[in-house]
Amino acid sequence: MDIIRLPDQLGPMLRAARLQRGWTQADVARQLGITTQAVSKLESQAGRASFDRIHRLCLLLGLELGIQPKATGVSEGVTSRKAAW
Repeated sequence: MDIIRLPDQLGPMLRAARLQRGWTQADVARQLGITTQAVSKLESQAGRASFDRIHRLCLLLGLELGIQPKATGVSEGVTSRKAAW
């Protein structure tokens, strides 16, 4: 299985999107059916999370998870649908 490396900015982007909606980590945890600690870990160490968890969190926060090919490999990123970043 290939390992997908996510950008270091992903965690802070997830946190910013959550805060922009006025949600706590507990709010997000309830909606995803995970623990508050898991949400905290996603925001601080998103690059080590499962793709499924990141994908579900992005859907909840209204973010689009995109994978774009590069000449030297694969580059991933998360973008806002509203281009608020």
